[in-house]
Amino acid sequence: MLKKLLFLTVFIWFSGLQAQETESPYKIKKVIATRDTIHLEKFSINPNNFQLLNTKNEAIDSSFYKIDFQKGTLLLNEKFTSISDTLIVNYLKYPDFITKEYSLYKSDQVVSNEAGSEKLYKIDNANTKKVVPFDGLNTSGSITRGVTVGNNQNTVLNSNLDLQITGKISDKVSLRASLQDNNIPLQDGGYSQKLDQFDNIFMELFSDDWNIRAGDVFLENQKTQFLNFNKKVQGLSASFDFDTEESKTNIFASVAFVKGQYAKSTFIGQEGNQGPYKLKGQNGELYVLVISGSERVYVNGVLLKRGENNDYVIDYNAGEIVFTSLFTITSEMRINIEYQYSERNYNRLVTYAGGTHENKNWSFGGYVYSENDMKNQPLQQNLSADQVQILKDAGDNTDLMKAPSAYEDKYSDNKILYKKTLINSVEVYEYSNNPADVLYIVKFSLVGNNAGNYIIQNNNSVERIYEYAPPVNGVLQGNYEPIVQLVPPIKLQVATFLGKYNPNEKTLADFELAVSNNDKNLFSGIDDGNNEGIAFKTNLKKRLFTKTWTLDAFANYQYVAENFKSVERLYNIEFNRDWNLNTTLLGNQSLLATGFNFDLFAKKKTSNVGLLSYQFEKLDFSESYAGTRHTTSAFFKIKKWTFENQGSFLNSDATTSTSKFIRNQTRTKYHFGKNWIGASMQLEDNQEKDKTTNQFSALSQRFSEYGAFIGRGDSTKVFAEIGFLQRRNDSLQNGFLQHVNNSQTYYLKSKLIQNKKTNLAVYMSYRNLDFTDPNRSNEPSLNSRILYNDRFFNQLMQIGTTYETSSGTIAQQEYTYIEVPTGQGVYTWNDYNGNGIQELEEFEIAQFSDQARFIRIFLPNQIYIKTNQNKFSQSLTLNPAQWQNEKGLKKFASYFYNQTSFIMDRKVKSQGERLELNPFDSSEENILGLNSSLRNSLYFNRGKQKHSVIYSYLANKGKNLLSVGSQNVTNNSHQLQYTHLYKKTWLFNFFTKTIKNNLVSEDFAEKNYDLKGYQLAPKISYLFSKNTSLDLFYEFQNKENQIGNLETLVQNRLGTSFSFAGEKKVTLNGEFSFYENKFSGNEFSSVGYQMLEGLQAGQNLVWKLLLQKNITSFLDINLNYQGRKSETGATVHTGNVNLRAYF
Repeated sequence: MLKKLLFLTVFIWFSGLQAQETESPYKIKKVIATRDTIHLEKFSINPNNFQLLNTKNEAIDSSFYKIDFQKGTLLLNEKFTSISDTLIVNYLKYPDFITKEYSLYKSDQVVSNEAGSEKLYKIDNANTKKVVPFDGLNTSGSITRGVTVGNNQNTVLNSNLDLQITGKISDKVSLRASLQDNNIPLQDGGYSQKLDQFDNIFMELFSDDWNIRAGDVFLENQKTQFLNFNKKVQGLSASFDFDTEESKTNIFASVAFVKGQYAKSTFIGQEGNQGPYKLKGQNGELYVLVISGSERVYVNGVLLKRGENNDYVIDYNAGEIVFTSLFTITSEMRINIEYQYSERNYNRLVTYAGGTHENKNWSFGGYVYSENDMKNQPLQQNLSADQVQILKDAGDNTDLMKAPSAYEDKYSDNKILYKKTLINSVEVYEYSNNPADVLYIVKFSLVGNNAGNYIIQNNNSVERIYEYAPPVNGVLQGNYEPIVQLVPPIKLQVATFLGKYNPNEKTLADFELAVSNNDKNLFSGIDDGNNEGIAFKTNLKKRLFTKTWTLDAFANYQYVAENFKSVERLYNIEFNRDWNLNTTLLGNQSLLATGFNFDLFAKKKTSNVGLLSYQFEKLDFSESYAGTRHTTSAFFKIKKWTFENQGSFLNSDATTSTSKFIRNQTRTKYHFGKNWIGASMQLEDNQEKDKTTNQFSALSQRFSEYGAFIGRGDSTKVFAEIGFLQRRNDSLQNGFLQHVNNSQTYYLKSKLIQNKKTNLAVYMSYRNLDFTDPNRSNEPSLNSRILYNDRFFNQLMQIGTTYETSSGTIAQQEYTYIEVPTGQGVYTWNDYNGNGIQELEEFEIAQFSDQARFIRIFLPNQIYIKTNQNKFSQSLTLNPAQWQNEKGLKKFASYFYNQTSFIMDRKVKSQGERLELNPFDSSEENILGLNSSLRNSLYFNRGKQKHSVIYSYLANKGKNLLSVGSQNVTNNSHQLQYTHLYKKTWLFNFFTKTIKNNLVSEDFAEKNYDLKGYQLAPKISYLFSKNTSLDLFYEFQNKENQIGNLETLVQNRLGTSFSFAGEKKVTLNGEFSFYENKFSGNEFSSVGYQMLEGLQAGQNLVWKLLLQKNITSFLDINLNYQGRKSETGATVHTGNVNLRAYF
């Protein structure tokens, strides 16, 4: 049967090649026999080769008709009689360029001179309006709706919307909108400083006085102390301004669903570890989806910038942050990260409204904020009546919010189910795939080492299988329990009122009053007595002296009740460290601050700057803490000198401890010409003692750091700066503050060359941490980046080089697979062992869209291995095309073009003091992560179809560290492609390559292979026109597996394809292939799947057809049909229809 189909296909191909109708001057036309004049053509026809036939193809004598070749008309005389009313006319038409009329004006619009003085009329099109969607607005984008059907899959609906609208809808009202929708929403990666925000969906109407926005809304308040926040939400917001010459009034309101919940991660940096650092949820969740652009990263209290060329990059989907090699992380750094993460336990509604009024001397305003879960609309947890009762009885105590997780369910092949059984008289859950059992879905929670009764039975399955582990001598043997941690619905409300009086520049007074209501469990009224709280602040500022200098005095007071709850943090990011607040403190909080600001050159017209300030602060918690703090700051810029200093002294008395904390930071710089030189100094001495033992606490530490630097150039253009830092650290040892280590840091920051041809930038930071303990070895780290781009010999040669080193960690990655709608996935599942359990080694990359039903996701893990990482990339382009007008050897060389690119990214296991600087030198067992790619392409007659040749060499290596062991992949190939166009209609193409693919999986030996082989693929195309072609191709492929079961494949492929693009905006492409696979081995195995590329042994047919049609200038339709048939399998049909409208 298959052979007959193949023969028929080849026959049709050759028949089509011979009989393809082309645009020919010979015409055959059927006309109706009539006595009237018959118009054959609008213009003259050729008198040669004219014939008039009846329906029997018999020639009619010329005496029965009269032909006017000049006018292209035919007239039958009265003597003519016909057996049929149809005649056939054969004639030769003149070419269009001969018969076409060429004139300046259209003949039907030209008035002859004989018209005289009669009235002339014209057609007025003034009222004819062209109908254009969104006329008057600037629009761009498209909307797509589609459906995919097939006999091997369920029906899948596809949708995509991308519409941008801007413009005015009236003289005073403008519109801007970004409407986007996709089946698979993704977040933009945090690898650039400015995100495109392509996932923003909104529509906004606005004028000079008002604004209404629906969709993605960014709510923020930076004007208040007690309601300071920013939040991305989805909903509706409106704002209205009522301004006069003397005052400004604004009112606004918004209601929306919350996209993310505020969280803060605080940790100390690890020496020589640039990341990744894992972000967690508010309740310690290991996996969080961070809202794009919501993060703020502080190191030692300084806000950092996102971007590969700045301080850090972030993976929003994995919730991981990595610091670039330009910002070295040490063990002396305090890292605070604020962010919002997607938390979907309940639908959460936020309401935010307020108003402000301002005039020349005073202003006031009020804001109301409410954020609460809709307790009857849980999302990620389906609460039963028993679970709701548990939450009602728990109050605010999360330890009481645990419930049994098992519930009865029906048998299904794709579910991990358990039955109840008795072991040692204890009722436990046991995995079962027997439909006759009473089955349960059970969720197991990690409760800690030796704190549970269950362990993981199978790590290799997509869904883990747990089994009961009986206690031994009363000691629990497991880490998991069949329970679930319930999450209660919460509510937070904050209202604040504030005012300011500012009669002149010498006087300022303001105040703010706020109340809050924080309910941690909306199901329960227990523990609600502490829900409400109040906060208050006032601030006064007064100018004391005004001469050539100014002196200002200020005082402010804040009171925050113990139960007051803010949306985000109240104070600066390091407020707790500034006051040594390392435990939860009880009581109401009060903070008094007063001081002076001195401006030395306030009233002088000079570029000099002189600022001095002193501040006294007193912080009290009514039941647990009292502290005073003195701070000073100075900034002077006088002529060529710059001087900065910040200092503070803290004295605190808490319930269990007392502390003294001294800090000072100084930096000075001197400029001379284009050069500068400077020095820096930092000191800290923090001594906290326990009141009971009078011993230092773990918080106590001391350090001193000195540095010097020198530079030259313009820091915004070409410059270089080198510097050195020496630091001594003292920490708690045996109850005393003792010297523990020293660090030396050497750095270079430079942009050495920057012009139209050459760019060279070098950054390097080498740090060595040495310990006083002789048993601890030094910890060196090197972070560097070199960027070099250049062009030589009038762009004959172009090079680009990047070299980068850093220290970090690599995750021992754990992953699983999740089923998605057919066609939207990447992987397919083959149950190789027939046990019905989806196991990790049974997933393969899908070769056909109807099999692509799974995606791979990485699970949160806590196992990281310390590494040294180096990256090296090199590109080289040789383009002698500028010699094409030369002679001799240069002329010959101009036919060639060569492009080389190489990328090496390695992560090598850190080994003490050894630094991995050479990206090509390391033992194989120490490499934990690798991505290497080499490609060289040599072109002859590049971009032409006259004996064009391309030779390419490809070599790729990869290594991944997984929880199930490492996986190594190696690919090598030599490729040669020849293309030649003969007489503008015949296109000959020949492609051949060698195959050398190797995969080694540490734990899944059945997936290992070492393939060697080659491929030959000639192809002949006949070009009917630039847009229409017919192809016949043959492909021979030979593969042999050198290990394992020594599988072999000999594949013959014969096929045809065509491509047609019509004048009426129709594009049609099709392909039909016949495969004959002679396979030796087990085709239903991972190796067999890879070698056969998803096909089966024996004869296979594969075909596809694609039709694209532009219905209008705003609308097109795509029809895509694919099919395949094997000897033993059923025919698989897959069809897809997409309708796309453009704006």
